[in-house]
Amino acid sequence: MKLLWEGCSNSRDVGGLLSADGRRIRSGVLFRSDSHNRLTTEGKAAVRAAGIGRILDLRWARETELEPSPFADDPVYRNAPLIAELAELGTTMPDAYRTMLDDNRRQITGVFVQLSDAPPGPLAVHCSAGRDRTGVLVALALSVAGVPPAAIAEDYALTEGCSGDTILRTLAHLENRHGGAYNYLTKGGATRTQLSQVRDCLLA
Repeated sequence: MKLLWEGCSNSRDVGGLLSADGRRIRSGVLFRSDSHNRLTTEGKAAVRAAGIGRILDLRWARETELEPSPFADDPVYRNAPLIAELAELGTTMPDAYRTMLDDNRRQITGVFVQLSDAPPGPLAVHCSAGRDRTGVLVALALSVAGVPPAAIAEDYALTEGCSGDTILRTLAHLENRHGGAYNYLTKGGATRTQLSQVRDCLLA
């Protein structure tokens, strides 16, 4: 469901997706978007009105310096770069996503576990365009919650200019090389409890 955050072009609630066991991702729990620095006054008010418990800004520090988040001083905000700077250069989609996963497992896992200990309220994640880093983190979260790859790809394709095939191939690589999202994250340092907390938070 698209969120009416004026100034963000890729803001939506991923609620409603069906997991493999028949449960659904709850609405009002996980929001994804592009950078908040483009929000209008009305858009900022809408974000605050949502009662968000944690904002994870996945951009690099130098990006946040150039285009600061309007919520940088809010207690809910965290700058949590998902990948090492320039890690994806020299590759093309979807190879870039596979490289992101292979080269940044501990960093990605460190960001992921911040979803598990968030205060009450919706989780909001964003990068710059709301496509690549956001797409990978959301795909991991949905995978942990048991959402099938086809449904994750369908949601990913709602972002302008994105193809569901990109995330399908990424998830296939995650399964074939790392044994799936669960194994990838536990080997990166996440505990079973932390993964269960994310799953239980997302699922109705």
